[in-house]
Amino acid sequence: MQQKLKVGILGAGHIAQKMATTLMGMKEAELYAVAARELSRAEQFADEFHAQKAYGNYEALADDPDIDLIYIATPHSHHFGPARMCLLKGKPVLCEKAFTANAREAEELIRIAQEKQVFLAEAIWTRYMPFSRTIRELTESGIIGKPMMLTASLGYPIAHKERIVRLELCGGALYDLGVYPINFALMTFGNDLEKITSTCVKNETGVDMQNSITFTYRDGRMAVMQTTAFCASDRQGIISGDKGYLVIDNINNPQQAVVYNTDHQETGRYTCPPQITGFEYQVLEAAEAIRQGAIEPASMPHAETLRVMRMLDSLRQEWGIRFPMDE
Repeated sequence: MQQKLKVGILGAGHIAQKMATTLMGMKEAELYAVAARELSRAEQFADEFHAQKAYGNYEALADDPDIDLIYIATPHSHHFGPARMCLLKGKPVLCEKAFTANAREAEELIRIAQEKQVFLAEAIWTRYMPFSRTIRELTESGIIGKPMMLTASLGYPIAHKERIVRLELCGGALYDLGVYPINFALMTFGNDLEKITSTCVKNETGVDMQNSITFTYRDGRMAVMQTTAFCASDRQGIISGDKGYLVIDNINNPQQAVVYNTDHQETGRYTCPPQITGFEYQVLEAAEAIRQGAIEPASMPHAETLRVMRMLDSLRQEWGIRFPMDE
């Protein structure tokens, strides 16, 4: 691998544009190539973001010998096939969240990565952010006493979007948004769960449009999460202890954590260091893992991706939501 990580982006939609913008601002990595289902779209993307190569199909991208990492930016429903193809060709993969349509697909990708000894990671950007570690350290530092309750909310008015409403695209609030509060809780409180309770509201196509999920931990702690595609929410995460509480401004990309005492007086304020978009941290960790010959990142190991995917399967089963890929 060259000193500067050469990244190929598979897909040319909104999330691909965000990654391309990120790579343009990095000195450790560069956007080398892009692939879309239509060559003209890939060429337009390459022109806009200064990629050296554009491909009109995904396999041509995976066959490019100069690419060090392929970032998969297609809809949830179209992660498994391209990721599997890339891994079988020996190409390291950074795959957008939700990782796959279900845990069975995730298990298959991880099996191939292990057999081929090829890097594979889920691109859940909040897992890789240094400020996410700061939040966990603050929680465990005693600054709010013994942490016992966590709440997290994430909502955007996106109920009209095709990727949300279509069952065959793995639509719904859970896969598009719910993974963020779930990961926020797991990062902050860990995974020693006693039980999970939940409810959701579905639309006429059969996907969840808003949901509420509660983790009950074996030591008595609770994490209560709300997600909606109907409306904007405050996006806050609040971690409460017996000596105060910590307010995170945005669990989707935290910029600030403010500490309050039990009298609701501010006692501390912590700010996220400057960032390009926040996507750079997953690229940096992927680059380091590839250099070291690792097949998974420390911040989001395969076991944790599987834990989340099995949780999503279980929630969907409880809500009566089946994707075509489940058959």
